[in-house]
Amino acid sequence: MSDKHSRHSTLRERIVEHRFVADTLQYLWKHDIFDIEVLRPEFDGHGYDLVMTRGSIVRHIQLKTGKAKKPDKVLAGMSLMAKASACLIWIGVDDELNLKRFFWLGGMPGAAIPSLEGFDIARRRTPNTGGIRPERTAHRVIPKTAFQETTGLDDVLTRLFGKLSP
Repeated sequence: MSDKHSRHSTLRERIVEHRFVADTLQYLWKHDIFDIEVLRPEFDGHGYDLVMTRGSIVRHIQLKTGKAKKPDKVLAGMSLMAKASACLIWIGVDDELNLKRFFWLGGMPGAAIPSLEGFDIARRRTPNTGGIRPERTAHRVIPKTAFQETTGLDDVLTRLFGKLSP
């Protein structure tokens, strides 16, 4: 029997993205914070999945997911570095896609994401007709050691938007 998490990974990523947005909005609602916007690009061509704004803070967010307790290496587009205050959030989920843990790669609001230049260049997942997996020079392999473990969604939101107060 195949693993539905790998077989339906695109669907899983969409579900986790929606849960992240819903949990974020619910958390902010409970704290009387309503000046939040969520924008989604038409396609993932510039290295991010979501844009979230609060006041003058704009965050371009790349989400990654996995079932492990900690992130393994992940691929990220170099174009993410072109966005001011971009970040990468790895979300650990259980079999039912409950959000269990969060790992962070980014700066505080207004700060650039750490450079991805020093990481290994990614290769295409499948070989070409010559049996070679060509380099994807616009992508890097981000090792798990580059991520910082967070204490939960409240910590992620503080990293995204700074001190949370209405």
